[in-house]
Amino acid sequence: MVNVGDKAPDFELLDTDLKKRSLSEFLAKGRYVVLAFFPGAFTSVCTKEMCTFRDKMARLNSLDAEVIGISVDSPFSLKAFKEANMLNFTLLSDFNREVIEKYNVVLPELLNLGLKRLAKRAVFIIDPKGVVVYKWVSEDPRVEPDYGEVEKILEKLKARKK
Repeated sequence: MVNVGDKAPDFELLDTDLKKRSLSEFLAKGRYVVLAFFPGAFTSVCTKEMCTFRDKMARLNSLDAEVIGISVDSPFSLKAFKEANMLNFTLLSDFNREVIEKYNVVLPELLNLGLKRLAKRAVFIIDPKGVVVYKWVSEDPRVEPDYGEVEKILEKLKARKK
């Protein structure tokens, strides 16, 4: 289980262009990384969540943060999802469910629909040194993160950095 204060487990996943990307690669930029795990592309709440992050990107970038969306969808599905919603941040495919297991965000079953082992809706903020500074995990996939809280945490972190 990954908690606040822990070193974030590194990973390597495919992006929507089939390029291997690692957490350490993003952290090397010296910015905060917002990992946004979501159950599935093209579902109503997930689309709303990813589009909300899209709409907040300028603000989040101004707070030295980069958003990375992660789901168990294939990179091909994620590419179509990214293009259809004009998402302006990286989406990574955890198709083999290795990262959701490392971060302990495995949703056993989606709303009794028989869809098993998807990502729980979760947000982790990781500082440039690779330490988890914020964690939010929902047991209910219909619940969105508190976007305002994510912004406030990043504001405090940026102010401390100065």
